[in-house]
Amino acid sequence: MKIAVIGSGNVGGSLGRILASKGHAVTFGVRDPHSEKVRSLLDSIPAQTKADPIPVAVAGAEIVILATPWDAAQNALAAAGDLSGKVLIDTTNPVGLNSEGLSRGLVIGHTTSAAEEVAKWAPGASVVKAFNTIGANCFENPQFGSVTATAFICGDDATAKQTVTTLAQDIGFEVVDAGSLSQARLLEPLAMLWISLAFAGVGREFSISLVKR
Repeated sequence: MKIAVIGSGNVGGSLGRILASKGHAVTFGVRDPHSEKVRSLLDSIPAQTKADPIPVAVAGAEIVILATPWDAAQNALAAAGDLSGKVLIDTTNPVGLNSEGLSRGLVIGHTTSAAEEVAKWAPGASVVKAFNTIGANCFENPQFGSVTATAFICGDDATAKQTVTTLAQDIGFEVVDAGSLSQARLLEPLAMLWISLAFAGVGREFSISLVKR
């Protein structure tokens, strides 16, 4: 599949690297494709990948992964332009990842979610929430002993969710469909629990998974 990853940080870089290794054509959409950070990322990926300005990266993509900090998400989508007909995977969580942001917690919830706001900012795209409830450090190996980490997803388009399910399974996750996009109001607080535990001393090598008898 042709995949554009908006963002080249921990989440975007990790997902892009893994998906490229699975044979997908990955382009990173970034503000400066020639920056040292971006060139270093591309050099670390054995498979052929490239970086382009955001609108160029998304133009030929079937799937777009939004992997920016929350406070950059709206501007990134505005730069992307028309995403109609594309699957848009929202990995964001509406929280600042610093001491002040963590103490404040989620900045939206209850009556909306980051995913629902993303859907408003990208009309015509099929938005699926995914990859937000576990740290990027676990993407490379989502196996914890005998337990496979859960990738919780939600969205309103069944076909788009099946596409994201296939990608998540390629990475190695067990996928649980949590329902409609409004279920992101539950998945984002679940992510906040993972984040708060990680910063509280549990470390980052853990997952919050659904275990069935």
